[in-house]
Amino acid sequence: MFADETVGVVDFKSAWRKERDFHNSGTQTKPLKIDEAAVQALHKCDVQIQTDNDEKDYRLVEEADSEALAAFLRNIEPVISKVLSKNLQSTAFDGYSPADDLDSGQCNVIYTLNYEEHGGHLAVSSLNWNCTGSVLAASYARYDHEDWCTHKSSVCTWNINKTNVNGNKPDTVVDTSSCLMSLDFHPEQPALLAGGTFNGDILVWDFSRDTDMLIASSSKGDDSHNEPISKVMWYKVPGKKKLYHVLSVGLDGKMLVWKLDKDKNRLKLSKGYVLLAQHMPKSVKIKSSKRNPEMGVTSLDFSCVDEETFYIGSESGGMFRCSVNSQVSAGDSTSSISLVDPVKLTFLPHCGPVYSVNSSPYHRNLFLSCSSDSTLRVHSILQTQPVMVIEPASGYLYTVRWSPTKPLVFAVTTQDGRALIYDLKKSHWYSQSLHKMAVLSSTI
Repeated sequence: MFADETVGVVDFKSAWRKERDFHNSGTQTKPLKIDEAAVQALHKCDVQIQTDNDEKDYRLVEEADSEALAAFLRNIEPVISKVLSKNLQSTAFDGYSPADDLDSGQCNVIYTLNYEEHGGHLAVSSLNWNCTGSVLAASYARYDHEDWCTHKSSVCTWNINKTNVNGNKPDTVVDTSSCLMSLDFHPEQPALLAGGTFNGDILVWDFSRDTDMLIASSSKGDDSHNEPISKVMWYKVPGKKKLYHVLSVGLDGKMLVWKLDKDKNRLKLSKGYVLLAQHMPKSVKIKSSKRNPEMGVTSLDFSCVDEETFYIGSESGGMFRCSVNSQVSAGDSTSSISLVDPVKLTFLPHCGPVYSVNSSPYHRNLFLSCSSDSTLRVHSILQTQPVMVIEPASGYLYTVRWSPTKPLVFAVTTQDGRALIYDLKKSHWYSQSLHKMAVLSSTI
């Protein structure tokens, strides 16, 4: 039935696999050449130097040619006499006396300027020099408001380069319908002056005119401030060499940029920022019925190096670094433009309102702040904690400024009427008593 049977082997080549070929090969670099060599240099040189003998012929006066000297003096005498006579008629150095001791720490009063029409009922709220340094402007206000301001105020100017300066009679007086809180001259046009009132109005005057000096003002409504103006300044538009807009800062938390339209005698709102309470540390509690309340801005200053960076101090003591290019929306707003949240960094807050901030003109990372908590702080934008804290023990501190010529010197004004000057290099400070503001409130 069944039986085993052996058959032949059947094979076939693969249709898809190729046969492999193997080859052996070798390589060898050229023989390496190795050389050994030694070098040594030794050079000595002796040189001697000797100055030449000065063989110039110096003669004593009695040995000189007296006739030639006399002829020279006779020729030059009319010229010298003419110049000396002209100098006697010059008033360039009238009243000048050389300082015997520059480090005495003392200062003298040159002028006392006063506007007697206010009768001492209004205090000086702001001082500002024009870009030529010849005209000083002063605004007047009261700080005991309980409601809407109805006080009659004014802005006064004095030209101190005049021959006879009358300290009791300003050169120009412009009346306003409410208290003026801040002033700022245009950086390049000496006759343009911007001001902000207690009622939230922004005004611009042109003092080159004989009449109708008010050339522009902000409009009432949702596009204006609802609280007193704490600061007004001319704002240089980034990327534009000679284009300036008016920047106003208010206790309603708004920072508004206005474009001056001289043809229509108005200020047009072009951009706006708002400071929100959410940027304050959680340890600082702010009571408000709003979901995201605003904080009043009391001080502002731009970086002297980066024109897009500015620093602000708030009514609640907060300190912030901000950017004009921020695109973060501040939420719903009744304004015609969308308000922006500019805050980029929060610093350790003061324990009271921050009355002044100032950026260093020499160091891009440093700025100063002073507050009603009686402390003066040196800040660095590289850290949230202050670099240095100074307590003058003089009550409230109102204004702080870096020296424009000395990188480590700055000054601060105090509640007791003094100006304190600090020099960080010498690790000590000088102070000079000024007029007491409570007594001579209308005296500059």
